[in-house]
Formats: sequence, C-alpha cells, structure tokens
Amino acid sequence: MRGRVVFVRLNEIRPVPNPFARRGLRTWPADSPRVARLSGRLGDMTPNPVCPPPHPSGVHPPALDSALVPSHVAVVMDGNGRWANARGLPRTEGHRVGEATLMDVIAGCLEIGVKEISAYAFSTENWKRSPAEVRFIMGFSRQVLRNQRDDLDSWGVRVRWIGRKPKLWKSVLKELREAEELTKDNTKLTLNLAINYGGRAEIADAMRAIAEDVAAGRLSPGGITERTVGRYLYAPHMNDVDLFIRTGGEQRTSNFLMWESAYAELFFSELPWPEFDRRELWKACESYARRDRRFGGAVEKVSPPS
Repeated sequence: MRGRVVFVRLNEIRPVPNPFARRGLRTWPADSPRVARLSGRLGDMTPNPVCPPPHPSGVHPPALDSALVPSHVAVVMDGNGRWANARGLPRTEGHRVGEATLMDVIAGCLEIGVKEISAYAFSTENWKRSPAEVRFIMGFSRQVLRNQRDDLDSWGVRVRWIGRKPKLWKSVLKELREAEELTKDNTKLTLNLAINYGGRAEIADAMRAIAEDVAAGRLSPGGITERTVGRYLYAPHMNDVDLFIRTGGEQRTSNFLMWESAYAELFFSELPWPEFDRRELWKACESYARRDRRFGGAVEKVSPPS
C-alpha cells in the first residue's frame, strides 16, 4: 500500500496513484508544501500534516473524552501466517496484507488522538522461523519502509526504530535510519517500529550498559533508580504503554515492551492481524476508557447492606 508518487516537471504536477486500492482506501492528493519538501526548491517551508484517508465505510472514531484516550498503544500484530494458511496461501501472504492493516491502524490512531503506537514487527525470537520466511520478512520490512515513509511523513508521523543491531540486515537498518531522519521533526504521532526486538534483550542490554558505567565510575550503584534504568532503554523518551493490544486470539505479551508495559491495560482480539483495522482499534480504546486505572492505589467503596 503506497501513497501517490509525485513527478515535478517545471510547474506541472502529475500525481500517479498507487494502491491504497486493495483495501478500498484513497490517498489524499499531494499539495504544494509536499512538493516543496520533495523538490527542495521553495526554501524552508514546513508543510502542515495532511489528514490520512478515511475508512472506506465512512465510519468516524467514537467521541471519547481526550483524557480517556490512551496516549501510547502497543500492538502485537499476530495471526498473519495462520490467516494466510487458512486460505490456502503461504504465510508470507499474510504479512503482505498486514502492511495495509498497519497503515489503517496508524490512520485510526491519528483520528482518535493516540500520540504514540509501538508495533511488534519482528522479535529476537523470530529468527527461529524458516530461513525463507525470515528472508521474506526482512526484505518486506525494507520495502514497506521505503514505500510508506512519505505517507507517514505527510501525515505528521515520526518513525523511530527500537531493537538490536546484531543480525539485523544492514539494508533494513539503512531504511529505518532514513525514515527516522525524514520524519524526525514530526509531532502528530510517534511510530515505534520494533524490529529485531525483545523485551528481555532490551533490559539485559540496559543492565550491561549500566554495569559498564558503574565500572567506569560514571554512575554510582546507590543512585540507580527506575528512572535511571529508563534512560538506558532503547528509546529513553518512550512513554509508558497505556493500552496493549494483541490480535490473533492468543493471550500473552510475548516479550514485548516488558518494562514499558508494567501498568498497561490488556486487550486481546480474536481477529488475526489482516482482519484488524481502525474500527477494532477504536473498540479497544473504548474498552480502555471504561477501565478504572488505579496504579496500585485503592478507593474505599463499601456496598450498603442488603
């Protein structure tokens, strides 16, 4: 799923559509600020984010109080392979369809007011999958980043990678860094892409870095707090997760954002990721809004005698 490619020739702008079509989505046309960024010829003009395309059904997000909308949503995008196999297709086809789902969910986050979304794209444990599937996912991740970064940028989305460098394809890392650089000034939504990521690995890496700083005399053991640990994680400025969503019918967190999700509300969807969309995201947000988040506190609510 790609946005429109824009060719600039003198004063002529010729948009060439690319398929949001298979999900029935349409791309908003490129305007002059967007062309300015591509051509680099109109000075330091800072383009305003454009609205993502609406859902094909025309549905709008529920009217939630902004204080009840989760600020940070984490998503385990599970069920791609099983969805494809159930339709007589190879597992890789599920990943292809999942690309459109991710873009639709990002659009839904922007519409309802979510400020940060973390997507579990490839875990440190996923290297155990077949070499063919691993090669496909790495190559596909590279392609998705290249295809979607301009749309994400135009929507005001900041892309940030979290994960380990070892074993990660250099070509994928290159695309991640380019997407980060392109979108670094965007403020509408932060997209944390977890590729070659594991929650335990993140904590272990943080502990190793802390131990090195203690040994070097840069850090006092007595001064280590939870805040200290947070500064050594992959994304020190990441907000705690408010709502943790997993699709595909499984009910586990699978080593995703273990530190950051300590007080997250959990939402498990029976739908496989390719069938999930922004409407299901909004259902999860409505469920979140109804919950009483106490963070370890308690309020006395004595029931009257019957």
